[in-house]
Amino acid sequence: MFHSRAKALNQAQSNLLLHWTNRTKLQPYHTLRRPNKPKTKPRRERPHRDAAKPRKPIRFVSDVKDIQDPEDAMSLFREYHEMGFKHDYPSYSALIYKLARNRNFEAVETILGHVRDRNIHCKDTLFIALIQHYGKAKLVEKAIELFHQINSFNCVRTLQSFNSLLNVLVDSDRFADADEIFGRCNQMGFRPNSISYNIMMKGWLKKGELDEARKVFDEMLERKVQPSVVTYNSLIGFFGRKGELEEATGLLEDMRQKGKYPNAVTYALLMEGLCMVGKYEEAKKMMFDMEYRGCKPRLVNYGVLISDLGRRGKIEAAKSLLQEMKKRRFKPDVVIYNILINFLCKEGRAIEAYKVLIEMQVGGFEPNAATYRMMVDGFCQIEDFEGGLKVLIAMLKSKHCPRLKTFECLVTGLLKCGNVDGACFVLEEMENRNMQLCCEAWEAPVVDACGKDIVAGMVLFTHK
Repeated sequence: MFHSRAKALNQAQSNLLLHWTNRTKLQPYHTLRRPNKPKTKPRRERPHRDAAKPRKPIRFVSDVKDIQDPEDAMSLFREYHEMGFKHDYPSYSALIYKLARNRNFEAVETILGHVRDRNIHCKDTLFIALIQHYGKAKLVEKAIELFHQINSFNCVRTLQSFNSLLNVLVDSDRFADADEIFGRCNQMGFRPNSISYNIMMKGWLKKGELDEARKVFDEMLERKVQPSVVTYNSLIGFFGRKGELEEATGLLEDMRQKGKYPNAVTYALLMEGLCMVGKYEEAKKMMFDMEYRGCKPRLVNYGVLISDLGRRGKIEAAKSLLQEMKKRRFKPDVVIYNILINFLCKEGRAIEAYKVLIEMQVGGFEPNAATYRMMVDGFCQIEDFEGGLKVLIAMLKSKHCPRLKTFECLVTGLLKCGNVDGACFVLEEMENRNMQLCCEAWEAPVVDACGKDIVAGMVLFTHK
């Protein structure tokens, strides 16, 4: 069959060639003179394109970002509306972010109501951020409710918002709810991805249920969802924390065989496991091993070593390692400095910790909320309440806020050392943040001022 088709094609080609030669005999051959063309075509100059101009900033969005007080942000929103400004998604989202960061969720829900009534098209990133803010504020039910309401807005609910809710549930120790909603994932029209499975594995491992975590891992493979480096890191971290280093290193080899490249976090988790069983030197050697294998050490690896030294009270060795980092051109960040400050404060060396804080600022890093909290608590621990007050003032200027316990410690300490003005300042700042001293915190200064007998009499009187 194939042979006969080839024969027919050859015959057709012969007939076509004969027809062409006959036509060329009948027609005279003419040479057309064409003007000489340059060998290369001259390039046509393209009109110069201006670089893409940045979008013109929306004035309200720029203004609201500079405002700290959420009430002022709401007032500004109304002022713009009264001036005839038409608020759209960028305006509403900027205001909602501002309110959510200040945990003014009642106002957030009011604004969301306006967004829904006006059928304003929203991005799912807004709802993802709100779900996360609800989670941080321990308002898990609000997070669940908002997730189920996303479709009632002019917005499409996505797998990313599903994963955000799943993560909030796991982090809030609501794993039963996370497992239930994960089981209904397909009904909601979502196909779980590696992030979804990683969150569920994190939940099971957090409960210490290794067998269940392995079932999730197996389900990933069955559904053709490729495990990521994060998947392996979850398991390696679990085995490392339990001191089962053979299992952890076995997973590392399995990663390599399957073409997954361990990252700095992978090695940091293994190093942490080694440090937990007292193998600091082996953990340090692992940094050279990872570099040999093409994975450059990161600050997180140095952080593991500095934490271990601090935990064992070897503060000077931790300081030396910090200097070694700098010699190897690793610039410490605020996290590294915080590790050192934390252990210095715990050792009652708040003055040295304060010097580290200054060094950090000279190096171009601004202290974060954790830095200030550790420093204030560190000064309170050594009963240097004047020093604690100075750090508190710097903290408040940086728009950070200490915990209630820190405020209480400062008030009682300042009253004990006779700094009434300082104590009143702290109380005013507490009042501005809707914080109040508990009865136990008031007891110590009242006893010092009035005496135990008077306080005991007052207690008896109130109980009658």
